[in-house]
Amino acid sequence: MNILITGGAGFIGANLSLRLVEEGHNVTVLDNLSPQIHGSDPNLSSPLYGQIKNKVRFLQASVSDANIWARCIPGQDVIVHLAAETGTGQSMYEIERYVDVNIMGTAGMLGWLSRNDHGIKRIVVASSRAIYGEGKYTDEHGNIIYPCARLDGDMQNGIFDVLCAHTRKPLKPLPTDEGSKIHPSSVYGITKQNQEQLVMTVSPTIGIEGVALRYQNVYGPGQSLKNPYTGILSIFSTRALNGNEIQIFEDGLESRDFVYIDDVVEATYLALTKSEAANQVFGVGSGVATNVLDVAKSLIKAYASEVPITITGAFRMGDIRHNFADLSKAQKILGFKPRVCFQAGIKLFSSWVLKQQIEEDNYQRSIDEMKRRGLYRE
Repeated sequence: MNILITGGAGFIGANLSLRLVEEGHNVTVLDNLSPQIHGSDPNLSSPLYGQIKNKVRFLQASVSDANIWARCIPGQDVIVHLAAETGTGQSMYEIERYVDVNIMGTAGMLGWLSRNDHGIKRIVVASSRAIYGEGKYTDEHGNIIYPCARLDGDMQNGIFDVLCAHTRKPLKPLPTDEGSKIHPSSVYGITKQNQEQLVMTVSPTIGIEGVALRYQNVYGPGQSLKNPYTGILSIFSTRALNGNEIQIFEDGLESRDFVYIDDVVEATYLALTKSEAANQVFGVGSGVATNVLDVAKSLIKAYASEVPITITGAFRMGDIRHNFADLSKAQKILGFKPRVCFQAGIKLFSSWVLKQQIEEDNYQRSIDEMKRRGLYRE
């Protein structure tokens, strides 16, 4: 197949590009090579770009450029739409940029397809667990609850658990399935919801199959160590290797579903190639919740580091407490089953990090930006 990957020089995109090239497909990559991810000189500072640039047809441009689609879509069979600005905290004040790239970029792509003859058979769009906001919970009586964002006042008083609105008792997190309530708690989550809805709504009207993948927290060798706004494994690693303490929000017991890059590539490949995936939405994760304190301890051990871990009690507006994937649908329809557990993945990730140049630690800069905008509470 001829396959266009938007955001194809990013973490998922670059690894998917290599997989598809190995399978004999022709890959075109559209990417703006954002300095936040790739550094100031991608030819020298971006291993992700470096490993694909001679293996794919590469176009450097933004999906916000309305003229780019006429250059990259003709002749393609499939589009994997990964291009997006990412970062929950940053999205809360870089609102116009996130909306422009994530929503308007997707609208521009679909608009071009709706006005022109094309050979596109399927669009696979990268959605996100962020569209759920808080995940799926149950109360003490077994009732399913989809809670709203936690209250500022509770968190100011060190109450970080998700509470029942009526009894004020902690709720128990459950695996989040595709039928769970969609109610994002960040601008990033809102834009990913819109991306998904645009693709899944418009595609069938113009003869295209849509597939949406709601990725959980993707990690592994090759992810950007430069970006201080997203990816706690990268942020913690950069802190530790610069000799700086690892600061953990809330009480450290907030959890995420960390899914290894090879498993994400496999799920995306299945979504791209299996006929049964057409017009379906899938959660993609490990199916396991891992708390942030355990992540920090695992990395400290892997790096044989002596930097302290500090539970700060601070928190960011828009952050969720828990969310991990129910993989039943992906297993049944795609045949997807993650192969790399977190313990094995951390070893592979940390071994790779130790071979990289130590990046400048810009974490405090990101915190200062959120403080100025009232999104960070101490």
